Amino acid sequence: MAIVKHEVVDIRSSDDVVRVRQLVRGWSLECGFSLVDQTKIVTAASELARNTLLHGGGGNLSLDRLEDGGRRGLRLTFSDRGPGIADIDRAMQEGYTTGNGLGLGLSGAKRLSNDFAIRSAPGDGTTVTIARWK
Repeated sequence: MAIVKHEVVDIRSSDDVVRVRQLVRGWSLECGFSLVDQTKIVTAASELARNTLLHGGGGNLSLDRLEDGGRRGLRLTFSDRGPGIADIDRAMQEGYTTGNGLGLGLSGAKRLSNDFAIRSAPGDGTTVTIARWK
């Protein structure tokens, strides 16, 4: 698997969440994603960027445009140094929330992605990596 393009973006404000959506939309167009796949990856990115800001106190997004044989993909890695997630299994349950949201952020992002991984520990922040493939 080759990384064709790479960029890191800080997530420190709600304006940065908007910027993440715009960047992911542009990168998904470069990958040749259909409108449906663009919408899925942008929606997942929006949820994860918001989680990074609200629950992690800010962090960053690492974007990678990938090529693997004849496949093209987009990998997004959201990282923060926030309080972390004590119970990842519970956090992944649809409807679970620690805030005022609907509790669809993590589970929704997983459903909208082809690949999903999460790493978190109390006091050690959270890293969520998703990918979408064409």
